[in-house]
Amino acid sequence: MDLHWIDASPSEEEREAVDAVLGAPSEHDTPGASLEEHVIRGGHALAQEQRHLLLPALHGVQGAIGWVSKGALNYICRRLTVPPAEAYGVASFYALLSTEARPPRVAHICDDIACKLKGADEICRTMSDRFGPPGSANGESTWYRSPCLGQCERAPAVLFQLAGENDWEMAPSSPDAIEKALVGKQDRLALPSSTPQTRTPRSNGLHLLRRVGIADPESLDDYRSHRGFRGLRRALELGPTGIIREVKDSRIRGRGGAAFPMGIKWEAVAQAPVRPHYLVCNADESEPGTFKDRVLMEEDPFAVIEAMAIAGFATGCETGYLYIRGEYPHATARLTQAIEQARNRGFLGDNVMGEGFRFDINLRRGAGAYICGEETALFNSIEGYRGEPRNKPPFPTQEGLFRKPTVVNNVETLINVIDIVLEGGTAFATIGTDDSTGPKLFCLSGAVERPGLYEVPFGTTLKELIELAGGVIGRKKLKTVLLGGAAGSFVSPDEINIPLTFDGTRSIGASLGSGVIMVFDEEANLLDTVLRIAAFFRDESCGQCVPCRVGTVRQEEALQRLARHPHMESAETEKALIEEVALVMRDASICGLGQTAANVVQSALERNLFSHNGNGAGKSNL
Repeated sequence: MDLHWIDASPSEEEREAVDAVLGAPSEHDTPGASLEEHVIRGGHALAQEQRHLLLPALHGVQGAIGWVSKGALNYICRRLTVPPAEAYGVASFYALLSTEARPPRVAHICDDIACKLKGADEICRTMSDRFGPPGSANGESTWYRSPCLGQCERAPAVLFQLAGENDWEMAPSSPDAIEKALVGKQDRLALPSSTPQTRTPRSNGLHLLRRVGIADPESLDDYRSHRGFRGLRRALELGPTGIIREVKDSRIRGRGGAAFPMGIKWEAVAQAPVRPHYLVCNADESEPGTFKDRVLMEEDPFAVIEAMAIAGFATGCETGYLYIRGEYPHATARLTQAIEQARNRGFLGDNVMGEGFRFDINLRRGAGAYICGEETALFNSIEGYRGEPRNKPPFPTQEGLFRKPTVVNNVETLINVIDIVLEGGTAFATIGTDDSTGPKLFCLSGAVERPGLYEVPFGTTLKELIELAGGVIGRKKLKTVLLGGAAGSFVSPDEINIPLTFDGTRSIGASLGSGVIMVFDEEANLLDTVLRIAAFFRDESCGQCVPCRVGTVRQEEALQRLARHPHMESAETEKALIEEVALVMRDASICGLGQTAANVVQSALERNLFSHNGNGAGKSNL
């Protein structure tokens, strides 16, 4: 295989950063002296074997230096035998990686929906006054506006990338605290604890959150003292067939939005004749308003490991990949430590719990791309390619990661399996309703008295859940609820008695999505919110397919014209255009991003939400 390199060399610091990820180079990692400079030993097969290390290597340089130079990229390409043009395409795909020189201290300030409601725009204006416009260098520091950072219950939020240090987040944030961090005067260890608020009373009988706030997330022994790894022991007794039988009896459906039956997916992979099989835990939780998986990973990381081990055993997978979003440094640190402890104590590795079962977990960190939450885009990202979705079929159960049969579930979905094997699938199915079994996590944010993560049985009404969170803040009048996140839809006050089930929400043209419940009071500017969502989809479209690449732009343009001239005769024309664009995106886009990018816009227009911004006082009955 012929490769032509970039005419650039890495600095010694860049070389060390790459070697820290890939290991010290051997004599075969680069062309020998007797070979021409563009001839690579090993050819295509060697390149394919190593390419999955591309994103970790890019992270290594970004973290150490603050950006990825041509010299660093060239050195990575030589080490991994990846064409430089392709590596640049990967590096430039992600928001948290920079291929242009920038200051070493960077703040990503969330200005998405939940943070907007908590004053993010004012924070950004203050930062512009103090540090200049977003992206402008101010000494050793700069800042950018960011999409949702998954800290919605304690908004407003900011993520720091400081060269030579581990990334870290601050929530809630303020201009003064951000400035101190950017100039090196804020000690992150002195910040208030980031332990999440899980608001469901423990008398309700928690399942998914039962250890949160009780067990030490950094201690395997404490996890075991709270029934940790009993589920894995029981799974090894049941055997793969028995586990899948219990999962099917539980009638559990995926908690990521698609609601696909978990047992059918697991059975398809378990029976696939092609080997090896792979397990992927999709922890790239990037839907605005969503933070449930982050809480589970930060506060109960060993449960994630145990659930993955059970899933791997049931489906014949010896290797699992946990793909976590790049904006979750605290969760990443917790999981890294937990995986190491579990491996050292025999709960991962070649002989799990002494039962001759081989299973291990590779942690892969995303780099700021909402699209990588789509399962096939996630596969491409792990494999070292741009995070662009693949056409389906074939489906992941047939050809997934590395083109092998693959099980993909998100964190919340997987953790349910611990109770399923311990208590039995039939017992699990008694929780919730006939069509929606088990407990469910909901992320409440916005204008509620007590934002946080709530666990309730399926079938709880939206009204009951808002009341559990204390009702609308200040006893103001409820204006609307965003259900399901940016890809969800608005729910009007007269619809909040719906049961939160798959069928219940479908009856009003909505969906549970990722479990987002964002509450807006009478003073909320819904047009501003919808414009932010439209901008989000425009930015996050990977651009691979025309309907989404063009449609998200045209949708936002039409909304902007409506915002400027809401009472013009052309308003109806603009609304008709939005409907037409939505139809094309929904029917012709490759993946769910384009197919759902117009949901919120359409629901806002249908409910006439734009005509009632700040419409007077009133008290809520919640």
